[in-house]
Amino acid sequence: MKLKSLITASALSVTMLFASAAQAGDDVKVKITPKMDSVEVMHDGKPFTIMRNQDTGNTVNPAFAKTSRPCPPFCIRPISMGGDVETVGELEVIDYIKKASDGDDSILIVDARTPDWAAKGTLPTAVNVPFKDLVRSKGANDVTIADALETFGAEEKDGKWDFSNAKTLVLFCNGMWCGQSPLAIDALREMGYPESKLKWYRDGMQTWEILGLSTVKP
Repeated sequence: MKLKSLITASALSVTMLFASAAQAGDDVKVKITPKMDSVEVMHDGKPFTIMRNQDTGNTVNPAFAKTSRPCPPFCIRPISMGGDVETVGELEVIDYIKKASDGDDSILIVDARTPDWAAKGTLPTAVNVPFKDLVRSKGANDVTIADALETFGAEEKDGKWDFSNAKTLVLFCNGMWCGQSPLAIDALREMGYPESKLKWYRDGMQTWEILGLSTVKP
């Protein structure tokens, strides 16, 4: 799909999300957008509300307050991973979460962080598939890779992976300095996963938390 078409489709999708978002009136002082107070989704079979923290004195989670980590490995990532992998922001991620929650099983939100990070809080509806289960240089093997690819909707046929019914993945990790989701995406590309079905939330949990958006514990 051409870039212009992708942008148009994304804008239309987000516009539709605005129209369907829950409206709470003047009680909500910190909105997601001027027209969107909150979004109702299902997480682990229970209703969950995505909205921003209403305490205007709230500060960022200490886990994401640190500004300087050694580089490498904690280096600033480019805005694009190249090819047909699309970089998405918070509104697009919320849109994908809402679609997945509403029953679109062609979409999967993927927390590519290690389980200890995911346990501190993750995005609603997200599944934790650590990058180490996909990247052989980080410990992945045939079993962990097969488990991950089957979770993503791929099928093994005659010793090869068929991605015809593979899901659209929205992958994220800790933020623009985190290499876990980029490593997972690169590994998937090398396996033949369609780039058009790979979405990268580059700003990840750090920006999500800075914006005061709702998180869940696995």
